[in-house]
Amino acid sequence: MAANGLGLGRALAASPCPPWRRAHWEARGRLKPQYDAVVIGAGHNGLVAAAYLQRLGVNTAVFERRPVTGGAAVTEEIIPGFKFSRASYLLSLLRPQIYTDLELKKHGLRLHLRNPYSFTPMLEESMGSKVPRSLLLGTDMAENQKQIAQFSRKDAQAFPKYEAFMNRLALAIDPLLDAAPVDMEAFQRGSLWQRLRSLSTLKPLLQAGRILGAQLPQYYQVLTAPIIKVLDQWFESEPLKATLATDAVIGAMTSPHTPGSGYVLLHHVMGGLEGMQGAWGYVQGGMGALSDAITSSATAHGASIFTEKAVAKVLVSSEGRVQGVVLQDGSEVRSKVVLSNASPQVTFLKLTPQEWLPKEFLERISRLDTKSPVTKINVAVDRLPDFLAAPNAPGGQSLPHHQCSIHLNCEDTLLLHQAFEDAMDGLPSHRPMIELCIPSSLDPTLAPPGCHVVSLFTQYTPYSLARGKVWNEQERNAYADKVFDCIEAYAPGFKGSVAGRDILTPPDLERIFGLPGGNIFHCAMTLDQLYFARPTPLHSGYRCPLRGLYLCGSGTHPGGGVMGAPGRNAAHVVFRDLKSM
Repeated sequence: MAANGLGLGRALAASPCPPWRRAHWEARGRLKPQYDAVVIGAGHNGLVAAAYLQRLGVNTAVFERRPVTGGAAVTEEIIPGFKFSRASYLLSLLRPQIYTDLELKKHGLRLHLRNPYSFTPMLEESMGSKVPRSLLLGTDMAENQKQIAQFSRKDAQAFPKYEAFMNRLALAIDPLLDAAPVDMEAFQRGSLWQRLRSLSTLKPLLQAGRILGAQLPQYYQVLTAPIIKVLDQWFESEPLKATLATDAVIGAMTSPHTPGSGYVLLHHVMGGLEGMQGAWGYVQGGMGALSDAITSSATAHGASIFTEKAVAKVLVSSEGRVQGVVLQDGSEVRSKVVLSNASPQVTFLKLTPQEWLPKEFLERISRLDTKSPVTKINVAVDRLPDFLAAPNAPGGQSLPHHQCSIHLNCEDTLLLHQAFEDAMDGLPSHRPMIELCIPSSLDPTLAPPGCHVVSLFTQYTPYSLARGKVWNEQERNAYADKVFDCIEAYAPGFKGSVAGRDILTPPDLERIFGLPGGNIFHCAMTLDQLYFARPTPLHSGYRCPLRGLYLCGSGTHPGGGVMGAPGRNAAHVVFRDLKSM
């Protein structure tokens, strides 16, 4: 995991939290003994929840164990001069209302939209002197069709219809993201008034059904079938199918042949930026700048945010109601409600006194699927990668494909499946799926002049290795070397350009960012862990069996990604409950 100095001769050890950042966060207010609401964890969802509550007049404090806010949405200078979006690295899913309600542009948020957005180079070693083919996709449909026609004219004709089909499904799902799921507990156990009131939670479902109409059976298949089955019905060319399939498996311990993988694809295409549906972009200054903007919005209205103050446990009164938290240093902070941005597992199995939670509920939480395939590698380089399929410009300036998500080892869906099968055997993939991004191609503030930061989101790497091995420094470096060898095949000279690297395996992601099992979604985005089953049936509406305790993180509806919806939705549920207290 350590940053290794290579190439530039930078032998300095960088602090994970540079002094300029630490001073920024220490000036966030003085600790008081009591607040209306306490939020555990300053991940982006926790910050969103705090910002909304404070705007609604609820005096709110946020406690974060790390020296920086943002959770996985952070910018850290791991290698001197290079600022990395260390965990999450792209923005698209953040709900449009959050930009507006929290006035994020006013608080400094700046975005770089990517067009084109996807680049899949081929190896094609038998091409001789010819440049290998590649697939470059962007917002220009005619240009997309021209690119796809290199591999299949039939697919080029089908692609606009496929895009329209998927966009309609994303449009139908959209209303479900901004409201709590159907309140099944109220339907089953509530009073007549609670049952009648819970009928309103059916509205988003009815809206979705109305949009999908007679095509509902086809869309149902997208959500439940293996994504390869869906893509095979539309396309014949492997490079296109494999490129699209990456969005169905990214961050998930699934193969394109796994039933239900279609929903993860939908989860990654239903976002948008600045009115452009499906667009993904980079945040100026890295993902930490987004967290800074949300923090600024929250504190501008009076929220108190404290770093390096870990919560040790949730305080519960003798009547079985939450009454605050105990910090790691023994300090007690009282509050009417507590919202946890930590994972369901940490919240209920570590922070909450077990005697106040039903045994069946605890068993369900302990059985949540948290398997993760992800190893994130952050790389400092002294020049742009030079791909055989798209050679660099003579002056070394950034070209359109450099701003894309660059998909390597993705020419064929079979490669993705084989990489998955390796992990099922407890082995890191022999040919890992690699999503390579170069945010400094659009944001030069992230690296010294002429240099760049490279984000490598790779899979599949199991949390527990076979044959008794563990993720020690030797295993981390062996895997990273394998990834670099793969990149070298597509872009000769890449390894020689590396100035340093930061390797985060699933155990590292769990230890540093609190992601259970290293899972970027807190728990898998499988059909049995979505909507009114997230994190468990009967407790999907942000409330839990303990009165006054709420979840507001990615382990709740609508799930992971830098979306903010769990935090926003939870804040509204909490506010309604506070009014009725």
